[in-house]
Amino acid sequence: MSKIKKIGVFTSGGDSPGMNACIRAVVRTAIFEGLEVVGIRQGYQGMLDRNFWDMTARDVGNIIHLGGTILKTARCLEFKTPEGMSRAYENLKSHGIDALVAIGGDGTATGANLLSKKFGMPVMCIPGTIDNDLYGSDFTLGFDTATNTVIEAIDKIRDTAASHNRLFFIEVMGRDSGCIALRAGIAGGAEAVLLPERDTAIMELIEKLSDQANNKKTSIIVIVAEGDKNGGAYHVAERVKEKFDFYDSKVTILGHLQRGGSPSSFDRVLASRLGFAAVKGLLKGKDRQMVGLRGNVIVLTPLEEALNHPYFKLEEDLLEMINVLSI
Repeated sequence: MSKIKKIGVFTSGGDSPGMNACIRAVVRTAIFEGLEVVGIRQGYQGMLDRNFWDMTARDVGNIIHLGGTILKTARCLEFKTPEGMSRAYENLKSHGIDALVAIGGDGTATGANLLSKKFGMPVMCIPGTIDNDLYGSDFTLGFDTATNTVIEAIDKIRDTAASHNRLFFIEVMGRDSGCIALRAGIAGGAEAVLLPERDTAIMELIEKLSDQANNKKTSIIVIVAEGDKNGGAYHVAERVKEKFDFYDSKVTILGHLQRGGSPSSFDRVLASRLGFAAVKGLLKGKDRQMVGLRGNVIVLTPLEEALNHPYFKLEEDLLEMINVLSI
């Protein structure tokens, strides 16, 4: 039998759509199982500041549709020090917290893993990041919503591009992952996609744009992932314009627009499944695990493996389709 009586839940790092739905699932599952739940506001900083919230089932009502996170989030350099981590642990224990559910990206999971290894506090991590860059889950929380946001923007920009015979370079988020760029490029009918995982020479891009112009394309959309090695959309646009001026070129940086908004149905269901499974895992004695979705099945992956295993989530058929479907 589990000795856990009170769990803490927190969000950390960048926010992602679906975090609130996940908090809701953690809180209500834990209470249903007879546990107490403490919300830790502002992530690891909240542990240091004792910013604790004893939560009830009613505290998470009417939040499943909200973007952002009701628990707030923050970066915390002090937690990375031995003294900061020790103080955070002492604050958790003095509040009676026996285990943690951490919702965030790789930095969040790294901190939770170190805390658990050092002090023996059970932790379960839920991959909450729009970048879709964590091993152990086919999809991370917020990725679907962020991709849909990008697609909506592409659709609107294409209207203008087609009306003015323009070439648009659209920069999307994802850090060192091209998952958003690739899927948005396919769904948005982009003519080219520049990805961190694939080296695309500027002259290669120019040749492709020239071929499309010769094929009487009246407008072109190029998606540039922010981690692309050519230096971002503005730099790519400037280098292209030096050699290729058939179209009037414009640049759009979507930025943090992609991180907000009401989560999609997919992300709401995924958040609920992951939050539910995290609490169930703790009650079964699981520790230092990443809760993920693989092939529509919820699975647990050891944090060490999730954080250190090389990942590559770009589907080969989608990479080929970009060239085939853009002729």
